[in-house]
Amino acid sequence: MKVFIAGAGNVGTYLAADLHRAGHEVLLMEIDPDVAERGAVLAVQWMVRDACEVSALDAAGLATADVVVAATGDDEDNLVVSLLAKQEFAVPRVIARVNHPKNHWLFNQTWGVDIAVSTPHLLASLVEEAVSVGSLVRLMQLESSGAHLVEVTLASGSPAAGMELSRLGMPRDATVVAVVRRAHVVVPRGDTVLEVGDEVLVLASPESEDAVRSLLVADGGAGAPGSPGPGPLATLRPPAGP
Repeated sequence: MKVFIAGAGNVGTYLAADLHRAGHEVLLMEIDPDVAERGAVLAVQWMVRDACEVSALDAAGLATADVVVAATGDDEDNLVVSLLAKQEFAVPRVIARVNHPKNHWLFNQTWGVDIAVSTPHLLASLVEEAVSVGSLVRLMQLESSGAHLVEVTLASGSPAAGMELSRLGMPRDATVVAVVRRAHVVVPRGDTVLEVGDEVLVLASPESEDAVRSLLVADGGAGAPGSPGPGPLATLRPPAGP
C-alpha cells in the first residue's frame, strides 16, 4: 500500500515509522526543513515541500497513493490537503487529524475527508465505553457514508438479552459487526444469543441509531453525546461541489 503523510510532527513520524515497519510504501512531506532534518533518520521517503500546494502533491505522485493522511498540527492545512487529495488526485481514502475538537464538524466528505480522527473525541468515547453499561456510545463516524460505529454493553434490563440476533429486527441500514463476550470476540450469526454484559458493536446509519438504541438499551438508558457546534474555523466555509 502506498501512503502519503502530510506533517512530520510526533503523529506523522510515528505513523510513518509504524507503516514502514508493516511493509507499506510511505512518503512523508514536511514544510519545515528543521523538522524534516530531525526526522530524516526514518527509513521512509521525504519531501520538504508545502503539502497545501498542488504542485508539491503532484511531484509526490499523489495520483498513485492509496491513502492520504493529513496529520499536520493545523486544522486548516489538514482540510486543504484533504480537499486537494480527493478532488484533484482522486485518492481513494483520505484520513485527517482534527487538532481542535470544535472544528470536527468541518471534517466531512465536502472537504474530501473519509475519516476524521479527533483525539479528545476518541478519548471521550473510550471513557464512555469503559464506564457506560446500558448506554449507546458512538465510537467512530465514517464520513464517506455517514455511518456510525456504536457500542452498547447490554444491561440486565436490555430487551435484547437472551434473544437471537435474527429475532432482533435490526433496521436494514444497521448491522451487528461484532459481539465481545468476556474478553473474547464472538462472530455474530443469526443464531447468536445475546447475553447481559455483552459488548455489541453495530454499524448504523444516523437515521437508524434511535431504532438500534430501542432494541439494545433498556428504558431510561442514556444516548450518545451530541455533535459539537462551530468552532474557531467557523469562518472557513465548505467549498461548493466539484
